Amino acid sequence: MSLATGCVLELAEGPYRGKETGETALLRELLSSLSAGDVALFDRHYCSFLMLALLLSRGVDVCTRLHQCRRADFRRGKRLGHDDHLIVWTKPECPEWMDEATYQSLPDQLTLRELRYEVHTPGFRVSRITIVTTLVDAALHTAEEIAELYGKRWHVELDIRALKQTLGAEHLRCKSPEMVRRELWTKILAYNLIRTTVAAAATLHSVEPRQISFTGACQYVLSSWSLLSSGRVSAAEALAHCRLLLQQIAHCEVGHRNGRCEPRVLKRRRHHYPLMQKPRAVLKALLLGKA
Repeated sequence: MSLATGCVLELAEGPYRGKETGETALLRELLSSLSAGDVALFDRHYCSFLMLALLLSRGVDVCTRLHQCRRADFRRGKRLGHDDHLIVWTKPECPEWMDEATYQSLPDQLTLRELRYEVHTPGFRVSRITIVTTLVDAALHTAEEIAELYGKRWHVELDIRALKQTLGAEHLRCKSPEMVRRELWTKILAYNLIRTTVAAAATLHSVEPRQISFTGACQYVLSSWSLLSSGRVSAAEALAHCRLLLQQIAHCEVGHRNGRCEPRVLKRRRHHYPLMQKPRAVLKALLLGKA
């Protein structure tokens, strides 16, 4: 997903279980969509030597949280500032999923930057975050800028929430794999069209796309759809309406929620029925006594 606009740039799909179906395996399928000069923001699940080396070989920089299995020792390495230093990671053994030629093309060592900062916002679950990044030039990228950059990684969680809840992609209802793919990509297309409309409104009215409400933009687009698709308006009227629509979308800004925190609890509890663990036809047959 694009940090600037929230658009889905690429998507990987795979079987729901089995080998090479995890998130890291799916991410490796997306590496070709990244270009030199890009900066990838990850959570700590993807923080590994091989993943960082694969991205660096493509000219892609990385900013990620330190994996929970690694320990930071700021007494070692080249000191760049308080809780900010350069470290060297060594290449592990060749994994089963990587071919020998690719493994040999990766460097034996990586010089990375490791920094740590405190989170003083009341209510946040994490009070201390350790970042690993390939942006090693402290004069060009300060520790404060990198901390601010990683703080924006949470936007992708909000984008996924908009895709799942606002557009109803949390549960795909088709049954065959082909139709599931069609349903998924149709929702991705609708999501990107809304995000593109938001970006156009933001550009015309000098605001940031992230300042505009996605749900509000959906409501404005849907309310105008019946008029624009009816064929009863002329081209000039349709153009004027589109300009007004973009103006209204640009004014539909989200509130300034800096430091917002919410309890991680459910407000509405689900019904206390057992889970459906058999096909509906089988359960109906059991109810009717035909099984």
